[in-house]
Amino acid sequence: MGLERVAQSFLRYVAFSVFCIVVNPSASKAQTVDVSGSYQCTQAKVQGKVLACSAAPLILKNDGRFELRGWEGSYLVDGEWVTLSDSLTKARAKIVPGHKIVLRFYGKKGWSEMTYERRVAEMGKTSLG
Repeated sequence: MGLERVAQSFLRYVAFSVFCIVVNPSASKAQTVDVSGSYQCTQAKVQGKVLACSAAPLILKNDGRFELRGWEGSYLVDGEWVTLSDSLTKARAKIVPGHKIVLRFYGKKGWSEMTYERRVAEMGKTSLG
């Protein structure tokens, strides 16, 4: 008798879990963010000093590839992070509100931080850029 009761409770629990997943599918899988587009460098921070940025744009393509100053490879979005990588190098950039991506790296002058902002379409134009 006791085993039968446990089995019924377990089946109710399984049925309820399946129902919750069917009703709310986002609870069972991660949401992907579309970050593809062209990002213009708006700010650079080198050795703690904020500078105007004139670096080449960061281009994230729809197929999971990227381009940055001749560096080409693939990117992967994981939550609030974008991982840029090629066969030798890997870098992680943070996605911040306002269509921005912040890339931190260690260069010749120590830690640097580049802020890239997504270009938006202007009124009357049909493409980004």
